[in-house]
Amino acid sequence: MLYLFCRFIVRTFFIVLYRLEARGISNIPLEGPVILCSNHKSLQDPITLGAWVPRKVHYMAKAELFRIPLFGPLIKGVGAFPVKRGGVSKEAIRTAITLLQKGQVMGIFPEGTRNESLGMGKRGAVSMAVRAKAFVVPVALVGDYRLFRKMIAVYGAPIDMRPYAEEGTSESMEAATELIMSRIREMLETGKPAS
Repeated sequence: MLYLFCRFIVRTFFIVLYRLEARGISNIPLEGPVILCSNHKSLQDPITLGAWVPRKVHYMAKAELFRIPLFGPLIKGVGAFPVKRGGVSKEAIRTAITLLQKGQVMGIFPEGTRNESLGMGKRGAVSMAVRAKAFVVPVALVGDYRLFRKMIAVYGAPIDMRPYAEEGTSESMEAATELIMSRIREMLETGKPAS
């Protein structure tokens, strides 16, 4: 209930402030494990990524944020879980895979850090998707978060990770990661869902 309320408030604010629009929402499977993989250039990206998604989206967030009074319980209540400083821990990866195996949705930024232009993707998202048998939906967040300038969240067609899981090689994981990043790159350029 808290998640739905917060999503409604955030969506309303972002529509007013950034004229937020979503394209390709129908590409998000309505059930089963899904990873939303997006470019990452702002602290506001998790909000933009999940504002129009019809399912609850879970995120990894810095452990320090959970120690902030009121804010910590709030982000925990809306689906975030902590990651210790210095990289993604095995515990955080286990939590993410467990959520996916329960049929949940994870929001992940495969670049691992914020970049103005799309950088190289890391293989962590693909590895989790393969282990949890999750579909990956590439997402492009288009715009600069300037007041009253349009922000667009573009959701591409889901990518089935099973062929890459069957190969199970380092090369196949790299190929899957590059496919995801190329779809994001295409949507950043066109503003249209990739198929």
